[in-house]
Amino acid sequence: MSFSLPIDAILPEVINALRDDKRVVLQAPPGAGKTTRVPLAILSAGLTDGRILMLEPRRLAARAAAERMAQTLGEPLGGRVGYRIKGQSKVSKDTKIEVVTEGILTRMLQSDPELPGVGAVIFDEFHERSLNADLGLALCLEVAEALRDDLLLVVMSATLDAAPVADLMGAPVLTSQGRSYPVIEHWLPRPIGKTQRLEAATADLILNALKTEEGSVLAFLPGEGEIRRTLALLKNQIPKDTSLQPLFGAMDFKDQRAAIAPCKDGRKVVLATSIAETSLTIEGIRVVVDAGMSRRAVFDPASGMARLVTTKVSKAEAHQRAGRAGRMAPGACYKLWTKGEDGALAAFPPPEIDVGDLTAFALEVALWGSSADTLRFVSPPHKGRLAEAHAVLAMLNALDDRERITAHGRALAQVPLHPRLAHMVALGGQNAPLLAALLAERDVLRGASCDLTLRFDAVRDPAAFQRAHAFEPHRPTVQRIQQEAKRLARNTRGTGPENIALLAALAYPDRIGLRRAGDAPRYILAGGKGARLPDADPMAQARLIIATDLDGDPREARIRQAATLSEQNLREVFTDQIAWHDVCQWSRRENRVEARQQERFGALVLDNRVWRDAPAQDIAIAMLEGVRQLGLLPTKAAERLMARAALMRRAHADFPDLSETQLMDTLETWLLPHLTGVKTASDWRRFDITSALQAHLGWDRMQALDRAVPAHFLTPLGRKIAIDYDGHQPCIAVRLQELFGVTQHPTVAGTPVQITLLSPAQRPVQVTEDLPGFWASSYADVRKDMRGQYPKHPWPEDPTAADPTLRAKPRRR
Repeated sequence: MSFSLPIDAILPEVINALRDDKRVVLQAPPGAGKTTRVPLAILSAGLTDGRILMLEPRRLAARAAAERMAQTLGEPLGGRVGYRIKGQSKVSKDTKIEVVTEGILTRMLQSDPELPGVGAVIFDEFHERSLNADLGLALCLEVAEALRDDLLLVVMSATLDAAPVADLMGAPVLTSQGRSYPVIEHWLPRPIGKTQRLEAATADLILNALKTEEGSVLAFLPGEGEIRRTLALLKNQIPKDTSLQPLFGAMDFKDQRAAIAPCKDGRKVVLATSIAETSLTIEGIRVVVDAGMSRRAVFDPASGMARLVTTKVSKAEAHQRAGRAGRMAPGACYKLWTKGEDGALAAFPPPEIDVGDLTAFALEVALWGSSADTLRFVSPPHKGRLAEAHAVLAMLNALDDRERITAHGRALAQVPLHPRLAHMVALGGQNAPLLAALLAERDVLRGASCDLTLRFDAVRDPAAFQRAHAFEPHRPTVQRIQQEAKRLARNTRGTGPENIALLAALAYPDRIGLRRAGDAPRYILAGGKGARLPDADPMAQARLIIATDLDGDPREARIRQAATLSEQNLREVFTDQIAWHDVCQWSRRENRVEARQQERFGALVLDNRVWRDAPAQDIAIAMLEGVRQLGLLPTKAAERLMARAALMRRAHADFPDLSETQLMDTLETWLLPHLTGVKTASDWRRFDITSALQAHLGWDRMQALDRAVPAHFLTPLGRKIAIDYDGHQPCIAVRLQELFGVTQHPTVAGTPVQITLLSPAQRPVQVTEDLPGFWASSYADVRKDMRGQYPKHPWPEDPTAADPTLRAKPRRR
């Protein structure tokens, strides 16, 4: 190795750790040289006779790393050092170090878990925490413990929180010193204004850096669109000796290589996405300009779809980007945010296992013959989102009802596509590979209508499409789609449907949409979500569509790509999934139970008829939902019974709870048998629940309740006075004279009854909770008043010894 790098000082410790423990976690900041030095050190030390696999998250980085190592050995690429990436490989029988993209390791493990011929696996840039890297490490750990105790495992990262990974692996952590050269960081003095576009602010920062600093500039932007707009702003403003180069994942590979190639004359400005964050050395770069934003795919559980979101970078990502400026010489990093804003950045980006689509991941785990909870992950997948992934795979017939992989699922796992698109390619006709490649790529007709068939025509014959529509599809994207389609054609039998909408429906059966009633082009999707076409779109009147691209809005997704689907085609392909269902349900709009017979495909109702002989039990069950909406609506008699039960329950905790909350929670238990004939809100308002409550209590409990908490108070004259239980305690109102001779105060369940004593004219005279006390004290004063007001009525001096009466004194003759 002709020149020294910071990683060199720690390489002996790395080799010793692998000899002793077979595993190591290596932290090495940007510029340390871990990507090229560690595999060569393992090779030189003779730790294994097998190949050394090194995983890189991106194709460009994989090839670049292989080229640098081969150059270090002074050998051509494909000799002792080679690479394998999607669609390309450069290996031979002499290859000892093979740099691969992360998905290739998964395929190798699934093909033969013992990894024959492989002696070491190195996970480079593990801090990016892709699903493939997390899964690959989990599978390698299981293989090493069950089949290959000689397998060497190395996890390398610049910004990784190493402790959890080291604990998972049972490995030591080694840390290399920092970057080779210092990088001076510059922040904005104040935040950029809300009205200033990101591209304009980044362009200004680049122009300032070109004036202030020496060397070429690497600028980070979130995506291709921002890169192209920034290029347009810079085109006529940069010095003549400075070239502009875009760098993003969707570019042709040779254009990517041109962007990272040394600049022969003058300086260059490379505008890149996060593709340039790691494992790439772009010669001549002395300055980094960081727009501070990153774009990542985030799975939206509400819509069941992944969508790209633009978010602020994490501190770890910003650190990685700044390090690009110090690879070859001292450098500078200009950041499009303030130092105060820097403190608010998240420490690390979220792992893909926490935010990504888990469908392909779940298929790989099922193919492995395991379950996610038995494998060891740095952070385990979310159970709810994993269940959604299993539901998608079951819908595609890739998993059986016990979540085991099917023969069809095994076939899908071999196709390098999302399982939805692999399913379409496997079952579709000759058009399927081209459509799959189209759906997996960016939109070739941005700004055009939502029609998917237009896009298919554009990629099938771009020249004819341009002549017919005077609209040129995005040429580099078309070329990538056509190239990918040729590769995918090997995975189709070519005997299935050719119709574009039908093919798309095979991939996205849950996104087949039926137009709702009304003027607006709003659709209910088979999976139960809502979606909407732009009002002016030519497909806006279509009854059935298949939506292949939506924006992920959880309330009502906006459809960006779709195709019209005929009902005949739907019935032909999904015959076994279309069935008649008897449906009784409460209509909130109509305030009544509706009994219908519906022909359904998922959540779509293709035909809807009145169910005239719906069973009374089904109607009653549906009416329960109406009761939940309308409330209990108890009559006075029912309220009194509920209040009596509450008082009884205070004295006897095992007595049934008739509170409104409990009754609403247990409608099926006590109300359902009594709802025969109740179908509407009006029926319910007329319904008296008293008899249902009495039946719920049963004869024995009603008898006990009548004894302990009676509905009436029986006066000495045999009259029944209703007891009011609405207040804090039971109450009655009774003529004072009717209680003559009563020497004990009446109680209910141990609670004194509050008595309002009335005059002969039924006016309140006294309220008491102690009748004997009233006789002994206040009665004398009341008697004086009453004798004056009602002289014809008896007012004995000793009421306790008098007979109760409601009559006046008899007339004298």
